[in-house]
Amino acid sequence: MRRRKKKREDDHIDESWLLPYSDLLTLLVALFIVLYASSSVDAQKFQELSQVFSEIFKGGTGMMDYPSPVAPQDSSDQKEKQGAAADKKEEEKPVDKEDIKKQAFLQDQEELREVQEKINQYIKTNNLQLQFVTKLTDEGLLLTIRDNVLFSSGSAEVERNDQDVAKELSSLLVMNPPRNIIISGHTDNVPIRTANYDSNWELSVMRAVNFMKILLDNPNLEPEWFSAKGFGEFEPIADNSTAEGRGKNRRVEVLVLPRVTQE
Repeated sequence: MRRRKKKREDDHIDESWLLPYSDLLTLLVALFIVLYASSSVDAQKFQELSQVFSEIFKGGTGMMDYPSPVAPQDSSDQKEKQGAAADKKEEEKPVDKEDIKKQAFLQDQEELREVQEKINQYIKTNNLQLQFVTKLTDEGLLLTIRDNVLFSSGSAEVERNDQDVAKELSSLLVMNPPRNIIISGHTDNVPIRTANYDSNWELSVMRAVNFMKILLDNPNLEPEWFSAKGFGEFEPIADNSTAEGRGKNRRVEVLVLPRVTQE
């Protein structure tokens, strides 16, 4: 009997294993993409990653079709961040010059009010309420002194017994930093003509100057901050038709000027 020859085996190698191998490589590539993107995730990388997975896994929903859950933030931390952001925004807000000037004016008025309180205390202690009056205005702190406290009728020389009042007052005018202070003299409208003064205007000027000189005997006061004026009868504060009114008009005024004015 004739022996059959064995059928020769096919020399072609089976390559069906390449399919799962290629799928494995694809998954590995996708894994590396995920790992790389997760190191610094932002909106753009998420979009790119979604497109990559869409190309790799065509026909499927793909893991990137769903939004990535965001870790909930602690409410207290969020409030702190919002508060810090608000503070930073407030710091970056342009400075309002008008507000700064207003605050400076109010602070300056408060300092003048403190000086006024010291002078008022001196007036009360020495029972000078009828001769001394203080008033705080936008022009500054005004101290009014009746002329009969300092001068004899028709004279510009401060009475010796009244010089102590001027010296004590000078200590209340010491301020740091110094302020501009104006001393002004005023009279009634009764005409005057003496050997020393031809008019009320001259008399008022010299009364202001002589009173200022006594103030400046205080070494703590600097002369460059002081000035003297005379207004004669031309700035009355009362009616000159009565003796009482004329008595109020005969006066010396000390005006402590503000450092900041309100426009």
